[in-house]
Amino acid sequence: MTMWHRMIPKLVLGIAAIALVAAAPAGAKVEGDTIIIGSAISFSGKYSTNGIHASNGYNLGVKRINEMGGVTVGGKQYKLEIKYYDDESTPLRTAQLFERLIKQDKIKFLLGPYSSATTKAAAKITEKYKIPMVEAEGASRSLFTQGYKYLFAVLSTSEQYLASSIALAAEIAKKNGRDPSDVKVAMAFENDPFSLDVRAGVIDDINKFNMKIVVDDKLPRDLSDMSATLIKVKALNPDLLLISGHSKGAATAARQIKELQIDVPLIAVTHCEAAKIVDKFGASTNDFLCPTQWAETLSYTGKYFGSAADFDKLFKAEYEGYKNVPYQAAQATAAVLVWKEAFERANSFDTEKLRDSLAETNMQTFYGNIKFDQTGKNIAKPMVLRQIQDGKFNVVAPTKWASHPVNWPRKAQ
Repeated sequence: MTMWHRMIPKLVLGIAAIALVAAAPAGAKVEGDTIIIGSAISFSGKYSTNGIHASNGYNLGVKRINEMGGVTVGGKQYKLEIKYYDDESTPLRTAQLFERLIKQDKIKFLLGPYSSATTKAAAKITEKYKIPMVEAEGASRSLFTQGYKYLFAVLSTSEQYLASSIALAAEIAKKNGRDPSDVKVAMAFENDPFSLDVRAGVIDDINKFNMKIVVDDKLPRDLSDMSATLIKVKALNPDLLLISGHSKGAATAARQIKELQIDVPLIAVTHCEAAKIVDKFGASTNDFLCPTQWAETLSYTGKYFGSAADFDKLFKAEYEGYKNVPYQAAQATAAVLVWKEAFERANSFDTEKLRDSLAETNMQTFYGNIKFDQTGKNIAKPMVLRQIQDGKFNVVAPTKWASHPVNWPRKAQ
């Protein structure tokens, strides 16, 4: 049975949940012995691949909590259930659906959508109605400069995504007798909030080492062609090529790097796993560097899933078709765990008490440590950098987290 077929019963259950909640009395937040959590997520449109990864993660978190006895509030045990809507990867639709979840469906506990753009749309609504949301897929640092009080994010923010690749390039330069300031960098970033934040973080780190930027292209959204940029890269021979364009951008980059025979010693691309570039393009993706929020080889553990490796094994058993578990799925599961503990600390369904309980989160999980600062972002978990080595994703940076040495220079396939 494929991953897509496994999704069908869960979507049907989500539809059933919609009918159930629609029949609830006005103002209901809990149905009998079930806590309903709401989310609008991308089951269609440009973010659908990652939206499905995220929903799989949410669903596995709910399943595990329910198997372990559910959530205890006021001495009573409750099961969790998620009510989904499809936001079609459109921020305007996301905002409309979060408003519907809160005002029409009377749901007071929310999980975030997929992407920074849709999370920004959702956050405006949750702040308006003072409804807490735990999000796992909106990494834009600008989300955490707005003074939001009801937004909590388990993931590391976007400016950290490719920063470790700059430090790695500097480290390699020093080992080879070069000054890091001699390193030439080419950059191609989709013109969307997430990728532009990634770029801002990269610029900060490039400036620390006084590296030279030889290409700095902002590319159109829904990235389907970057050949013009890659032709410039081929002519200018940079030491490092950085690309961020979500799943479609990663697939486009991998395809055209192969077609144009781009030979750069280090290439770092966001969303490698989610785009399944190894499956699609095989050995030509070897030695790509791929930032990740999480990896199964890390030494993270928690009481719900055990180790990172344990979660990886369970997720693959639950959802067939995954050779690598995308970090989007892992962090979605972590978001559900945060809600579970917040309910029990608050011992209440009152949204203000739950907001305060979420703010007090300090927990260890298979995904990493989770602790929120005053802006709602997780300050307890770093990003890591993996390299595709013979088709496998191995952690190579930062050094203290590395499971394998980095392959350098990359050998064009």
